[in-house]
Amino acid sequence: MTNADIAAVLEQVGDLLEYLGENPFRCRAYRSAARTVSAVEEPLVDLCRRDGLAGLDGIGVDLAGRIAAFIDSGQFPLLEDLKTRVPAVATDLVRVPGLGPKKARLLIDQLGIDSLAALEQACRDGLVARLKGFGEKTQQAILRNVGFAADPARRRLLWRDADDIVRELIAWLERCPAVGRVAAAGSWRRGRETVGHLQILVATPSPAIVVDHVAGWPEAGPVMSRDESGATMRGPKDVEIALRFVKEADFAAALVCRTGSRQHTGQLAARALERGLTLDDRGLQPFAPGRSPDPSRVPPVCTTEDDVYASLGLPWIPPELREGQNEIACAERGRLPDLVRTEDVRGDLHMHTTASDGEASLVEMVRAAIARGLEYIAITDHGPRVSMANGLRPQRLLAQWEEIDRLNASLAASEPAPLVILKGVEVDMLEQGGLDLPDELLARADWVVASLHYGQQQPGDRITARIIEAMENPWVSVIGHPTGRLINRRPAYEVDMEAVIAAAARTGTFLEINANPWRLDLHAGHAAAAREAGVGLVVSTDAHSTAGLDVLRCGILQARRAGCTAADVVNTRSLAALRALSGRGVGA
Repeated sequence: MTNADIAAVLEQVGDLLEYLGENPFRCRAYRSAARTVSAVEEPLVDLCRRDGLAGLDGIGVDLAGRIAAFIDSGQFPLLEDLKTRVPAVATDLVRVPGLGPKKARLLIDQLGIDSLAALEQACRDGLVARLKGFGEKTQQAILRNVGFAADPARRRLLWRDADDIVRELIAWLERCPAVGRVAAAGSWRRGRETVGHLQILVATPSPAIVVDHVAGWPEAGPVMSRDESGATMRGPKDVEIALRFVKEADFAAALVCRTGSRQHTGQLAARALERGLTLDDRGLQPFAPGRSPDPSRVPPVCTTEDDVYASLGLPWIPPELREGQNEIACAERGRLPDLVRTEDVRGDLHMHTTASDGEASLVEMVRAAIARGLEYIAITDHGPRVSMANGLRPQRLLAQWEEIDRLNASLAASEPAPLVILKGVEVDMLEQGGLDLPDELLARADWVVASLHYGQQQPGDRITARIIEAMENPWVSVIGHPTGRLINRRPAYEVDMEAVIAAAARTGTFLEINANPWRLDLHAGHAAAAREAGVGLVVSTDAHSTAGLDVLRCGILQARRAGCTAADVVNTRSLAALRALSGRGVGA
């Protein structure tokens, strides 16, 4: 059972409780727990057996017990009970962006909606707009989004969820004495935002033994096919897992072939042909005229991927860049970037505490940041517009900043201070323009994140204007999650990112790569365009718990896919260098 499985159950419980009109605090408890579980790096199964779960942010003794029972039995009685009381279609409806459990219930109760297709037809017939609390704008928004909810691509796993499965499966395979080298390849290794199926490469002289071993994995589903070259099976969350068996001598070449996109591997194969070689899972092999094997020539010895690329006249290319774009041309010219690494990051500049909608206190977030070796953090609880998240009005924000001053003074008593806390806030771009806190207050902040949470259905030119207006405010440091998307849950709002990037370059405002696995916003294409325009990028966790700080690596993976070096990511710098880079809200 993976962390993703547990989080999905907790999220569904929260939705079904809200559908039934249960206490909102109870609904929020399950959703907060789901968010915490999603952010935990260590498998909860192991953590539960060793230390228990009650110490995790936002998970009390009762809920910890329910999760532990679920891990042991595979049953969550509350969820099963809720399913008997809620129509199955409700789960489909709440996946439509903009439709929460309460509106889903109205649609079911008053219009008899029993499928996404029925919902779409009801919108086209104008029935949804007549319901109280909906209206024409909501009806049009549902029409725009219902296709997104039904898109088969949404069944792809988030990279973080796929990663949980990959790590557990490889650990299981490594227990098998018939397994030599083993590695995951495909879109998971390239760090794609979502993963359709998992590709696992295994060096083994005994494929049958490996298949029998993996069939005994506790998370294994049915083995759908098997032979000497590979096997296909189902895994957690019904993901398809393709095992490919190769000889030890062919492992490096097979890993290259199985990792890159079709475009990338096609370009490599063409280079091989130019050198009288063929490249596939069987390695690099010389060929004679007519492309038959040439036994008179000795094939290159390739024990590593470096050897494979060197045989093709190239340096090793990082997996995140193997998409068949311009990476091979860059490699030929010696212009491959030295990609940013997680360990390069020195500060995290977007996180929340219990003062707004976080699950850990200020002190707990500080301790967690110190434990992770960070040199500075910005506490950026929500401003007052986000009232549902207990956003801070000026008086509460000033009180928090006073607390931060006291904590910084206490930390400074150590020499050197283990951490510096920046006094920050996440302000909202208001629908009618402006920000939800006054400039005279923002001028006193060390770091200001400006985000757009409301009015996401406005026309693209209006949303673009709101973001550019925020960047023109001299106290705004960075634009948070600039397109507002939630992968598999909500599409990006309409925004002219070319204009936003140009404005960021003009004003010196940074753009965020939000590391939350559901966001990864900016996506790699926009992040690459921002980098090329000279815009500084900030990789931030947007953590709402101490465990949430661990998603940083997801954001760094996104930055690597965009070709970013440490120099492109501003929070790889020391705090002094960050302040020197920008005077926009980075306090001294």
